[in-house]
Amino acid sequence: MRMKLNKNEHQNDSGVQKYAVPPLLKDQFGRTFNYLRIAVNEICNLRCIYCMPEEGVPFKPSKELLTSDEIIRFIKVAAGLGVIKIRFTGGEPLLRKGLVQLISDVSNIPNIQSVHLTTNGVLLEGMAVELKGAGLHGINISIDTLDPDKYKMITRRDEVEKALKGLKAAKEVKIPSIKVNVVALRGFNDSEISDFVNLTKHYPLTVRFIELMPFDAHQIWKTGKFFSAKQIINDLKQLFPNIKTSIGTATEHSIFSVPGFKGKVAVIPSYSRDLCSACNRVRLTADGQIRNCLYAKNEYNVKELLMNGSTDNDIADLLLKAMWKKPIDGWKAQRSGKEHRESMTQIGG
Repeated sequence: MRMKLNKNEHQNDSGVQKYAVPPLLKDQFGRTFNYLRIAVNEICNLRCIYCMPEEGVPFKPSKELLTSDEIIRFIKVAAGLGVIKIRFTGGEPLLRKGLVQLISDVSNIPNIQSVHLTTNGVLLEGMAVELKGAGLHGINISIDTLDPDKYKMITRRDEVEKALKGLKAAKEVKIPSIKVNVVALRGFNDSEISDFVNLTKHYPLTVRFIELMPFDAHQIWKTGKFFSAKQIINDLKQLFPNIKTSIGTATEHSIFSVPGFKGKVAVIPSYSRDLCSACNRVRLTADGQIRNCLYAKNEYNVKELLMNGSTDNDIADLLLKAMWKKPIDGWKAQRSGKEHRESMTQIGG
């Protein structure tokens, strides 16, 4: 599937930039993909119980991970196929040296309309100004509880104060899109739903309650902690009877707003997988493997192509092939093959 990559762009009369690249990344079920999530590392400064054991997992050495130049080259190829949104994840991406420069470089790639970041926020306070200056459009901050004791229990680290200061810093520098990700755990943080919703009262951020996913070394999701999207929505409606439906991204399957509140609340059925039909994501692991689904077992090694002198068209071919073979949903993907990654930190959040 050879093609000449289209890099054309133009501006309309109002000066708003438009892009001539059509969405070329498609699968056999009619979905198109314009959102690329890239893990920039595997290491993390927390040890969340649903992600990895306290001692961590075997992290690959940095020499086996994608370099900044390789990441930029891959993004340029993906942009030529219609990708317009980039999200950097980890591990904990703020631990990667040169991240601010990488964000700046990617922000200036033709066709890329927005660059986002997912972080635990622990290091964010001291980096927020630089990140905003580099062109960061949006940030998702993972904070599963506002209670210091619970935070220490779930992350095995005493860092909730730093994470909340990071959230405050993101608001102060006015990063355009701010979201707080909360992994919902029955009997743990389900009593804090109203506290999290109240974060949206005075600031236009989005709090997102996310179903627990089966990517942990001890399979804690099978121990009665699972809290379904349906149950979360029921609780939201009981706590806020006047809550109304609203509009969000494709990922935010169910989204609401409380009248009089400036922000929004989303519920993401990441385990129930009710959102697969609207999927628009491509994933790239820190070691250079394309994953066409979060639950995919089959990966496509683009790192090898980036290292061996392959052309941009060779890379485009692999990306097109990977996405064309995307399974119809996450259940089908989970049943195909054997997972060889022990933790979400090795996949990319």
